[in-house]
Formats: sequence, structure tokens, C-alpha cells
Amino acid sequence: MAHWLMKSEPDVYGIDHLARDGSTLWDGIRNYQARNYMRSMAVGDRAFFYHSNAKPPGIVGLMEVLETGLTDPSQFDPASNYFDPSSRREAPRWDCVRLGYLCTYPGLLSLEALREDFSPEELAVVKRGNRLSILPVPEASASRLLTLLEG
Repeated sequence: MAHWLMKSEPDVYGIDHLARDGSTLWDGIRNYQARNYMRSMAVGDRAFFYHSNAKPPGIVGLMEVLETGLTDPSQFDPASNYFDPSSRREAPRWDCVRLGYLCTYPGLLSLEALREDFSPEELAVVKRGNRLSILPVPEASASRLLTLLEG
């Protein structure tokens, strides 16, 4: 089982939305590296839910990958902010995964706290200027994060 960190803005789609819905398509990814990370995910992988563009930003919950290799439907929807007119149904450019809710942590593990406990080599989200919305989390770092989050 691999671990990931996946960012979303809480006012767009936050952990409370996922808790309510139970599962969701993680769509709208329009960065090739982030898309490729999704393509390498496997059913059963775990993902830390990270609230970005929040005060403060940080890890708020845990998700599980339920389905992989799905075509992102938003690329074909002209009304979507993620519409891609150059993507074709016979050769879609963008993928997504289905994620299931596992838990909300009682307290946020802030970016500031993460920077105190992890180097950029251990956890890419602490690297200044990192804008990717999906990041791999090395196993040793995932174990430390789970210890910090679960107390």
C-alpha cells in the first residue's frame, strides 16, 4: 500500500464534503505530473487529505483509493472550469480516481508543524514553492504522519 498527499481547498471540496458524500471522484487535475501520480495509484492506497489555501493549511483527514484508471468527466463538460477542448473522448487526456472517506483527524496537522518535523526530502509538501496537488508520501514519512495524527 502506497501513501499520497492530496490537496483541495476546503471551501471547494473539503474533508467535511467527503465525510458527507462517503466517496468522490478526484477530478479536475490539470497538471501532467499530478495526473501521472494518479495513474500510479492502486486500489487500497491511502491518501492524506490536505486543506490548501486555508488558514492554516494542513492535513485534516485520511482517504482510501477505491477505483483507479477512471476518465475525468469534467474535461468534456463545456460548463466545467476543467473543460479541455483539446481532449477527445476516444483518447482522453485526463484521468481521475475514486476516493473513499476514512476519517477526519481531531486536530489539523498544519504546514508549519509539518515543516518542523519533516525535511523537503521526507515530505514534498514542505518544500517552498511546491504547488502540486498530488504528492507521493514515502512509507517512513507516512508512518510518522500517522503517529502524529493519531496521537
